[in-house]
Amino acid sequence: MVLMAGGTGVYVPLRPKEGSTVLSSGDWVLSAEELASKITPRTKAIVINTPNNPLGKVYKVEELQMIADLCIKHDLLCFSDEVYEWLTYDGAKHVKIASLPGMWGRTITVGSAGKTFSATGWKVGWAISSGNLIKHMKIIHQNSVYHCATAAQEAVSHGFDREYELFGTPESYFQQLPSMLHQKRQKLASCLRSAGLQPIMPEGGYFMITDISSVKVDLNDESTKDESYDFRFVKWLIKEKGLATIPVSAFFSPEHSKEFDKYIRFCFVKWVTGS
Repeated sequence: MVLMAGGTGVYVPLRPKEGSTVLSSGDWVLSAEELASKITPRTKAIVINTPNNPLGKVYKVEELQMIADLCIKHDLLCFSDEVYEWLTYDGAKHVKIASLPGMWGRTITVGSAGKTFSATGWKVGWAISSGNLIKHMKIIHQNSVYHCATAAQEAVSHGFDREYELFGTPESYFQQLPSMLHQKRQKLASCLRSAGLQPIMPEGGYFMITDISSVKVDLNDESTKDESYDFRFVKWLIKEKGLATIPVSAFFSPEHSKEFDKYIRFCFVKWVTGS
C-alpha cells in the first residue's frame, strides 16, 4: 500500500532481547535507537501492530510512549493496527496509542470485525481518528471500494449492540473469546513442549511461534533448495506430517528475513480433537 501511494517502506523489526531466555512475546523488543535512526525529513508516518502478528507481542505503555514521542517530535502520523485488541492473556493490557497525550490528532487506529467477532471472511473493519484525518480517508474509501456488503455491516452492528449491553459481564464475547483461546493457547504450548520445542508464549492474538533450529530433519528437496529454511521446513511438515504452519520470515522485509528463518507460526484459534 505504501508503494502504491508512491512511498518507500522502511522496516525496523522486533528482535529478542540480547542475553535473555526468550519465553514470551514480551521478550521481543523494538529498538528505540534503531527506529529513531530511520526517521528522515521525508518520513511521513510510523506503522505499528499491537497485539502483533505473528509474534503476539502486546506493546507496553512505555514502548508506545517512545513511538508517540518520535511521532510528535517529527510531526508524523501513526497507523496503529489493533485488530487483535480484545485477545490478550496473562494480564497483558492493550493500550491504544491514540489515547496517549498528543496522539489523537495524528493516529489512525485500525480495527476488524472479522477478528473481533470471529468472522474473518467478512472483511468488515473500521478506522478511528480525528475528523480532520477521517475526512480524507472517507474520500479515498468512497472512490475506491465505496462500501462493504450491507448484510455483513448489519451483522456487525448487531454484534456491537449486544456487546454494548453486555460489556464487562461474563456474557460479553470480548471476555468469552480470550478465555476460550487461553485454554487452546496452553494446550498448543504443551504439545510443542512435548515435541521438544520451546514455544514463545504470545501475550495477545491467536498465533504462537517456536524456534525450529533444534529439529533435525532432511530438507534436501531439490524443488525447495533455493528457499529459506523455514519455507522448506513448513513444506516438509505438510508433506510428512500433514500439519500446516506459516514460515515467520515471510513477515519480515527482505533485508531482515534471514535473521528469522528458524521460526514457524502456529494458529490456535481452532482446535480439532479426534475420537
